[in-house]
Amino acid sequence: MSRSRDARARLRRARTAALLGVAALVSGCGLVGGPNNVRAAVPNTMTVTSPDVTRGAMGVAYTCHGAGKFPGIHWSGAPAGTKSLAVVMDDSAAPITPYIYWIVFNIGPQTTNIQAGQIPAGARQARNSKGSLGYDPPCPVNETHSYRFTVYALGSRLRLPTGISVKSAWSAIAQAAIERGRLTVSAPP
Repeated sequence: MSRSRDARARLRRARTAALLGVAALVSGCGLVGGPNNVRAAVPNTMTVTSPDVTRGAMGVAYTCHGAGKFPGIHWSGAPAGTKSLAVVMDDSAAPITPYIYWIVFNIGPQTTNIQAGQIPAGARQARNSKGSLGYDPPCPVNETHSYRFTVYALGSRLRLPTGISVKSAWSAIAQAAIERGRLTVSAPP
């Protein structure tokens, strides 16, 4: 009888720990939240740009109001020791924060861009906050909204399959991040 109670108590503690971990990720203390988004020691010095952004705004073609394909993203400044790269597109002001539209990982360390609508060879995509694989085009309604593209230089290739959950991908990227850079863009309704 006491073994059964001990087992139930251990199970409750494990569930509580798991829920606290998920709450930390969702609250912004994890990978993509506010200023404390990755370990504090990870420099934010990479440069991220997009040929598909004009005066800070991405075109309608990259939203649900257009073709819904992802824009091209370019980066520079990945440090020596980069084994792979990851790109995360999120919206920290969404009702469910942060809302992740796209995660691409295991991008080769020599790669310096993602062309619009094309995933680099060998790269993998995680599920997004909607639960679908790949890019979930944003769908701003009534007002212009801001989105963040963050490129992470990673100290390892991630041993994750295509279609991994958004939370598992966040955790793995946070653990492997050695440097990062960000591009914030707006999109019209």
